[in-house]
Amino acid sequence: MKALQKLFDSVKPNFEKGGKWEKFYTLYEGHRTIVFAPDILTKNKGTQIKDAVDLKRVMITVVIAMIPALLFGIWNVGHQHFISVGEEATFLDKIITGLIPVIPILIVSYGVGLLTEFIFCVIRNHPISEGFLVTGMLIALVLPPTIPLWQVALATIFAVVIGKEAFGGTGMNVLNVALTARAFLYFAYPGQISGDSVWVYLGGKEAVDGFSGATVLSYGPTAIANGTNMMAEVGAHWYDGMFTWMNMFIGAIPGSIGETSVLMCLIGAAILIGTGVGSWKIIFSVFGGAYAMGLLFNVIGGNPYLEFPAHYHLVAGGLAFGAVFMATDPVSAAQTEVGKWIYGFLIGVLTVLIRVVNPAYPEGIMLAILFMNVFAPLIDYYVVDANKKRRLKRATV
Repeated sequence: MKALQKLFDSVKPNFEKGGKWEKFYTLYEGHRTIVFAPDILTKNKGTQIKDAVDLKRVMITVVIAMIPALLFGIWNVGHQHFISVGEEATFLDKIITGLIPVIPILIVSYGVGLLTEFIFCVIRNHPISEGFLVTGMLIALVLPPTIPLWQVALATIFAVVIGKEAFGGTGMNVLNVALTARAFLYFAYPGQISGDSVWVYLGGKEAVDGFSGATVLSYGPTAIANGTNMMAEVGAHWYDGMFTWMNMFIGAIPGSIGETSVLMCLIGAAILIGTGVGSWKIIFSVFGGAYAMGLLFNVIGGNPYLEFPAHYHLVAGGLAFGAVFMATDPVSAAQTEVGKWIYGFLIGVLTVLIRVVNPAYPEGIMLAILFMNVFAPLIDYYVVDANKKRRLKRATV
């Protein structure tokens, strides 16, 4: 470490004011502070808040919380591949097969995203933010393993430029950056991010011609046409036990790389809540809102979408991943304590509402979070306004 520190110190004059690489100082400082404390310290002896937690440590904590979902996702991609081709495979075979598509997606997401941010930091002379440590991982985990790499790059650039830099950079974005990337791909290239063919990592085409890779939420139209329920249609297209509640909870089902396992998401939630990084109020209220709306539709009944069991909504699609890692984004989420409950509950309600009422979008968590990102400041405004009015009533002259 001392040798590395000497290297940074030796080249520092070139990046300081008057040096030949002065304009790249933010890049130098950003890389240096990954391993060493910043040189700029407060000198006065007044009251200070002394805390070891800074933005880098917060972001690293979130990345650590996502590692269980990433590791499980790598295994599951290989697992789904071998199911699709009808072959037996060892645990190691599944891991190696899963690594082949997942690692390039991660590399492209991080590489293109960081390069875009570095360019903006140099142009604007802004310090490098650590926010993309999380965003780069999130973008990869919300995409299917078969997504073309050029689309990953294009979506990442769009998300960083339009979703974040256009609003002023880290801490200023209105929308969740990773979901902005997914939404861009969803509407620009729907054939590569939705539909039967994207949910499994397929090998030889001939081996999988008769294989249906649809997710559980996409069987509503078939159920309506056949006069059955969604779970019966799922059972008719998949092997026994694929879409049982427990298997969906564990996550050995088709889906985007990191979203399938509710169990792994809950492990990540425990890390975020235990370290104080994520809001348990938002996470719990998202699940509560989804379950309440699911129960309401079950009572109404009338078609397979409405009758889809409420407890299945909690483990279907990307609800858990969105609740834990997307809805809790400290920049785009509600900030007030009461507002967090309202914000999360409405995300859960809207997720199930979109799934059930609009069959064109069999998964609703993405649109629900983006929609509530826009309304989060309004929720906070009315919560604060209500607090002011309540206190004014108690005030005495």
